Amino acid sequence: MPIIKSQIKRTKTNEKRRLLNISFKSSMRSALKEVETAIENNDLEKAKEAYRKACKKLDKAVSKGIKHKNFASRQKSRLAKRINGIA
Repeated sequence: MPIIKSQIKRTKTNEKRRLLNISFKSSMRSALKEVETAIENNDLEKAKEAYRKACKKLDKAVSKGIKHKNFASRQKSRLAKRINGIA
């Protein structure tokens, strides 16, 4: 445990951010899985709606610095390709 006051505060804020990031990553993964299940069930409308939500989550993760922009780009591209395969 740190002794310096500023480092004690930094440790607390790091822990809070870590927990928020874990929560956000989980919701992002859930959004991606939602798109996957809609694609597997051949439900085009549900897949498109879930895709919009997933894209929003991915973009937010990039802007927060949780995920790299290439990761988000790759995921969106793969999902869009699979959705277009349904239609």
